[in-house]
Order: sequence, then C-alpha cells, then structure tokens
Amino acid sequence: MFKTCLENVRNTVPLIHNITNYVTVNDVANVLLACGASPIMADDEGEVEEITAICSGLNINIGTLNSRTIPSMLKAGKAAQALNHPVVLDPVGAGASTLRTETARRLIREIRFTVVRGNMSEIKTLAAGSGNTRGVDASVEDVVTEDNLESAIAFVKDLSARDGAIVAVTGAIDLVADAERCYVIRNGRPEMGKVTGTGCQLSALTAAYVAANPGNCLEAAAAAVCLMGLAGEIGFLHMEPGDGNAAYRSRIIDAICNMDGRELEKGAKYEVR
Repeated sequence: MFKTCLENVRNTVPLIHNITNYVTVNDVANVLLACGASPIMADDEGEVEEITAICSGLNINIGTLNSRTIPSMLKAGKAAQALNHPVVLDPVGAGASTLRTETARRLIREIRFTVVRGNMSEIKTLAAGSGNTRGVDASVEDVVTEDNLESAIAFVKDLSARDGAIVAVTGAIDLVADAERCYVIRNGRPEMGKVTGTGCQLSALTAAYVAANPGNCLEAAAAAVCLMGLAGEIGFLHMEPGDGNAAYRSRIIDAICNMDGRELEKGAKYEVR
C-alpha cells in the first residue's frame, strides 16, 4: 500500500505550490525534489491564484506569518479548493500568539483542507480556539504517550469528523486519522527535533503524497509520515564522528531521495486503530 503511494509520487511528479516560511523554504524545496515531486514557491497575492492553477497541490505553512501573506494564503487556498486540488495546512506555532491562532482558525473556516498537520498543541489550539505552545513546539502536557494514546486517538478522529480534514499529529508517536480510522505510527528518532524544519518538510511531503494519490488520501498522508520518520532512522544510522544537526538534515533528505517502495513498506512501523 505505502509502496504504491511512493511510486505514484515518483511516476506522476506532482508540482506542489508552497506558501511556506523563509526559515525552511530551501529544505522544503529540496525534500520535494528528493521524494520525486517538484516544488514552486510563490507567496505574492498577485500571482498565487495563477500558480495554484498550474499545480497539483498546495501546502500552506504559517511559520513566518505576516500580514502580507495572509491574503495570499486565503486566495491560493480558495483557488485550490475550486479546482478540487488537495490543500495541506501546517499551523506552525498556533497558540503562541493571537495573530497565529486567529489566522489558523480563519484558514480552517474559509478553506476546505485535505490534511491538517501539526504537533498536538497546535492541533488542540485549532480545535479549542486557544492553547499553549512552547514556541513552535508542543507543550509537555500535550505530548502523545502510550498512557494517553486512546484518548488522543479519539480526539483526532472527532476533530476530523468535525472539520472534514485528515488530521496528522506528529511527535514521539504520530497519529494520522480521519473520522473512522487512525494510523498510529512509531517511526522516527528523537534527534529529529534538533533539526529545524523537519515538520515543514513533512507537510510538503504530505501535499505531494495526497496530490499523487487522489481517492486514497488517508493512506497517502500516513505513508508520508512513515517516510519522514523512517528517513530520520536511516539518516541517523549514517551519521559519522563529528557530524551534527546540519549533517543530519542532509542525511534525512538523502534517505528520502534514495527510498524505494519496498524499503518503505518494510520499515514502516504502524498499526491502524
């Protein structure tokens, strides 16, 4: 199943429009190329609708949110929706400021998202309208653990049923759910949290995977999450003495570039609940 999702990305080479943050924009572009997709970055209000029209999917990331790009996000999202293109939202830091929280919730109200991907604090903020994050990281009390797993699964299923989007919560344990099924994923390395942008990269990967696998978006989103985590595992195995987080970032992207469907199927660690 995940093998097919990966191969569809490589065979169709979906063009993904990214309105993303300038901290990680280069890594987002490179990870899309690595997975077999093609990136385009355009955030000016005057062209986003045209760019969206020529792409297969849209990735909206509010990591470096500003008043100039909010109208661009809304225009691009509505254009993609009108064309029935998949749209991914990464509500980076929702809960950390009023602007982020209100913008993320406005986007949810006005755009029909295919996938919303974030940490649990960000996702809870979208659900409740307010919340607490530690910068762009999840608050300690929101981390998904084996002890609170059942309640976390119920929460993401309920949120998906309410908003109509697949909900992907990433952390030590990843959850990817619609209203009926939840993939519980245990790929990844804790060291990935020391590399800026792995979440941003994952949101772009998710956009590519759902764009290349229409009608199979839940499995495609889960495949993207497994791919990122497995790449973190493989990249860590290739670390050498003297390597740090910069080298690790490159090794993760290289692992994605070299990944094939059989390796993904073999290395994916998940159950469906």
